[in-house]
Amino acid sequence: MKRKRWVATAAASMAAGVLAWSLTASGTTRAEGPDDVTPVADEAPGYAVEDFAYPQADRILAERNIVLKRGDGHITLADCAGESGLLEVWARDKDRICFKAVGNSGRLTMEIPAVYAIRGNNYATEVDMTVGTEKKSFDIEKNTWTPVGESADEQGRRHVLVEIRTSK
Repeated sequence: MKRKRWVATAAASMAAGVLAWSLTASGTTRAEGPDDVTPVADEAPGYAVEDFAYPQADRILAERNIVLKRGDGHITLADCAGESGLLEVWARDKDRICFKAVGNSGRLTMEIPAVYAIRGNNYATEVDMTVGTEKKSFDIEKNTWTPVGESADEQGRRHVLVEIRTSK
């Protein structure tokens, strides 16, 4: 009789162990209730914060010696031979530099020294330039060349192009 009880008890214990193991293996050990707290902060992706820094600015500086800083993404560096309707910037000691404008308005900050002419496109465009500590703004004529910087300066001083703003 003791042997039958021992076998029955052993069988029940084994069944309980198998059940406990299967629940643990499946990830469920007990019913979850309203008091259960599951941390999600460590599992959630981080926040994306836009700093408006120009993408691949380091590569562009290394390859073309052009400092592009920040913008809203609506004015981007473009291949001058690639398409028409671009803003063209002419500077001493550089090939022409082209920018594509899209959207209703755009803004891009940069540092391009010795800029003397800019060809506008279909956008109303204004540029800011510096010479020493002095800041000057120029309105760029649509679809034609506008003298800026040293070519518009009585003293012929070399200006640095620091910002382009466009609007439709």
